[in-house]
Amino acid sequence: MSQSTRAEVNQRGACHGPGVNISQLRSVVLPIAVSSSAVSIALSWVAMTATRMDRVTTRRELLIALGAGALAAPLASFAQQKRKVWRIGFLASASASGLASRVEALRAGLRDFGYVEGKNLVIEFRWAEGKHERLPELVAELVRLKVDVLVVSTTPAAAAAKRATSTIPIVMSFVGDPVATGLVASLGHPGGNITGLSNVAPDLDGKRVELIKETLPNVTHMTLVWNSGNPVLTLRLKEMQNAAKKWGVTLQPVDVQSSRDLEMALETAAKERTSVLLVPNPIFNFYRREIVNFAGRVRLPLIFDTREQVEEATGLMSYGPDFLVLSRRAATYVDRILKGANPADLPIEQPTKFELVINMKTAKALGITIPQSVLFRADKVIE
Repeated sequence: MSQSTRAEVNQRGACHGPGVNISQLRSVVLPIAVSSSAVSIALSWVAMTATRMDRVTTRRELLIALGAGALAAPLASFAQQKRKVWRIGFLASASASGLASRVEALRAGLRDFGYVEGKNLVIEFRWAEGKHERLPELVAELVRLKVDVLVVSTTPAAAAAKRATSTIPIVMSFVGDPVATGLVASLGHPGGNITGLSNVAPDLDGKRVELIKETLPNVTHMTLVWNSGNPVLTLRLKEMQNAAKKWGVTLQPVDVQSSRDLEMALETAAKERTSVLLVPNPIFNFYRREIVNFAGRVRLPLIFDTREQVEEATGLMSYGPDFLVLSRRAATYVDRILKGANPADLPIEQPTKFELVINMKTAKALGITIPQSVLFRADKVIE
């Protein structure tokens, strides 16, 4: 404010009320205002008032105006600091019903870190329903939504996400061997924009075949339901073939590309009275209803990867990681990335604990006696 304007303000104050000078105004404004913007607003008002000779300005009016100016700053600051709503894209090869429990585990993990749907989090779900050809279209939708993080399940979903974006961070919640399938450079240093969890470990399927042979010593044949379009299942097939040969068991792989293929494969296995039917996790997730119905019709031992599948499909046994734990653990990666971590620098975790689950109800129904040595090692026995 110029000296002439300042003098004019004081002169008007002398005629119509106590004089107010700028130094006094600063002593009033500075303790009230919470930011320099509030001071600027207040002083600008004073300058405007000084030029309006037709208005009587009193000290009280000035103080009221200054208080209003000071309040404007915190309100603006509050609006700017409003909590961000994060958007996560979830891409799965299976159906929503097939992964319901694992999605709930992910949600629980996110809540542990303060991310709650409807408050500061939105999750956009896309389900391929077992049709891998839909994955590119579905992940493209998520990319267009500009999600902050992509969470993927199964290797085909992870591969589709990798092809779709090199900038949006990708977290694998339960994916097969990410190195062997070319998703990442290494487990310790993934590089690129992908990290997360793998659900396989060295010789896991070999150990699974060994446990089957120990549980059912008279087994001579096994049928493996698999899908040649899934690169992880191709790797698993090779590992199982090597293990079967080692234990003197004939392994018959049946390639399933559709529900019709699965129906034929299951009926053939039932007619041939093959000793054991192995159903990997991806196959069960795709064809949950058909497999559950089949298990209820035939007297055939079904071997699964996880406990939840044994419980739902009345299988004989399972050996593998706890997928609910993996799903919940994926939230840790999401949280670290949202807080600024680079996925290229976050090592990929492999499961270190595997559950052996025995369903004694099914064993009794099939007339199978489970050796005490196996029962003793079981993590859970379903009575």
